[in-house]
Amino acid sequence: MKLVLKGHDERYVVEQSLMNLFPGELPVYEPVQPGDDAWAIISLREDDCCRVTVELFWHGKTAAYSCGCRLTGTDFEKEGQRRHAIARGFFLAARQATGVTPPWGMLTGVRPDKPVTWALEKGKTPREAAAMLEEDYFVTPKRAALAAETGSVAVRAARELGPADIAVYAGIPFCPTRCAYCSFVSQSVEKSFSLVPPYVDALIDEIRAGGRMVREQGLRARSFYMGGGTPTTLTADQMDRVLSAFEETFDTAVCDEITVEAGRPDTITAEKLAVLKRHGVSRVSVNPQTMEDHVLRAIGRCHTAADIGRAMELVDAAGFKHVNMDLIAGLPEDTPEGFRRSLDACLSFGTDNVTVHTLALKKGSAILNQGLAIPAPEEVAEMLDYAEPVLRQAGYAPYYLYRQKYMSGSFENIGWCRPGAECWYNVQIMSELCSILSFGAGGSTKMVEPGTNHIQRAFNLKYPLEYIRRPEKWQSNQAEFAAFYNDLKGASN
Repeated sequence: MKLVLKGHDERYVVEQSLMNLFPGELPVYEPVQPGDDAWAIISLREDDCCRVTVELFWHGKTAAYSCGCRLTGTDFEKEGQRRHAIARGFFLAARQATGVTPPWGMLTGVRPDKPVTWALEKGKTPREAAAMLEEDYFVTPKRAALAAETGSVAVRAARELGPADIAVYAGIPFCPTRCAYCSFVSQSVEKSFSLVPPYVDALIDEIRAGGRMVREQGLRARSFYMGGGTPTTLTADQMDRVLSAFEETFDTAVCDEITVEAGRPDTITAEKLAVLKRHGVSRVSVNPQTMEDHVLRAIGRCHTAADIGRAMELVDAAGFKHVNMDLIAGLPEDTPEGFRRSLDACLSFGTDNVTVHTLALKKGSAILNQGLAIPAPEEVAEMLDYAEPVLRQAGYAPYYLYRQKYMSGSFENIGWCRPGAECWYNVQIMSELCSILSFGAGGSTKMVEPGTNHIQRAFNLKYPLEYIRRPEKWQSNQAEFAAFYNDLKGASN
């Protein structure tokens, strides 16, 4: 679709809306010519107020929309109001042309419950906050109510955090094999086995340096999350060394939870689980994604549903306080009936956390590269429509949610848990409640200014080999993290 921007250069917000409203259309910034069958002209004019006008043509259908609003508050707040007005105008013109309202309306970001969280913090009730999503963002009532639930959990979590509280993440970018839906930097161990030992050494160096920096700044790590990839790809000894580095350099007395993604059942052993238990790990995740053997084969997994059952027996015997299982709705060769069987099987294990993801079509994944057939959006909706009432009836409630680009049906990922079993790291990172200090290749450190929406980011090198060879990059990231908190201290004095 050709996009002509007049009076502004808000490409990002328009492109995000384009992706959401016109799947398959790519943005082209060229003048509109006679005969073009897909274009939009988005104009912004400011005098006494902000005025947005949109003219849109899509495959024979014409639409137009105009709106205006007064800009108030700080320059940062006014910038957000402009973007909202532009997104609103484009959304309403697109809805005229297509006749389609996505489940999350005009919301395009990763965290659709953030506006709810802000509204609740300002004294709105959950019902009022949900109504705001429906009226201001055109979110369907069902999704608005869902956001009100998870937003309420975020507000509760925020009250438990002080200005010196942070979360810590350690990434293990290795897996037994690469799944068909994956586009992460994770590398299969069979192809990169030689990188694992030096990677562990480099990661431990970074964790120890980060722990010293955190203590010097007077910060407190309230949660620790080891993700991937598949952390249990490491040997028991390697995991012991990584967790020891965290224990020895961070004050674990104030760390409320330690989570490790056990992930793939073909990497789980009693010896590894004993190491995790000895280090006080309070939560492990076993992530089958499906309990259908033919779907497991389709996504490139080298294990069966029976292997998942055996792994869960080991986890249960180890006696972890919390256990999570992940499923994905919309995997290749899956059906609504198959998804139902998978969810029912997960619930039979008695896990207190279940995360229901919606398949995201990621660039670089085998699903796209090989053209694998996937369920239609209507079938994905049927899967999700089954999950919610079944989980609620079993005593689970939604406690965090997020979205990704190119999701089937433009739906969402939801973490469900029984009361008291929330993974607070997930809430902290998805609701951006505190800074996240990230270690490892591909790590994204996030610096959150308490009480504001101001966030800075610092990124580690993406690939394991370059991460191993260039420690000066993570060293500069940690220096930036320390400088951020020094600035906050200076501003408060």
